[in-house]
Amino acid sequence: MPAKDDLPETLKRSPRKAQRTWAKTHDSAVEQYGEGERAQRTAYAALKHSFEKVEDHWEPKDEKGPSDPRAKSGGSNAKGETFGGVDLYGNTKQELYERAASLGVKGRSKMTKEELAREIARKQR
Repeated sequence: MPAKDDLPETLKRSPRKAQRTWAKTHDSAVEQYGEGERAQRTAYAALKHSFEKVEDHWEPKDEKGPSDPRAKSGGSNAKGETFGGVDLYGNTKQELYERAASLGVKGRSKMTKEELAREIARKQR
């Protein structure tokens, strides 16, 4: 596993399992694609299958699976939005609404599920 200093900041505050998932996938992707953005995207895609970004860290999801349209389409031609680690598919609109409320998102009562996820991701950066 990379040194603790080499992990992204959000992962430093996350469970060891999340750190290991990201690190192992990143190392494998670096071997296959080389160091860079593609290796980072691959590592985050694997992480988001089992974890969700909550505020400034990653937490285990209740159920494993794709969290957003890009993860669902998968592969090198993946299309769609990522929602910054927010689990669009694993949360109900009400759950996203409550998270948005705790983050102080204004106008949330009129937002769609996708808009709520997008605003939560923006607030968590």
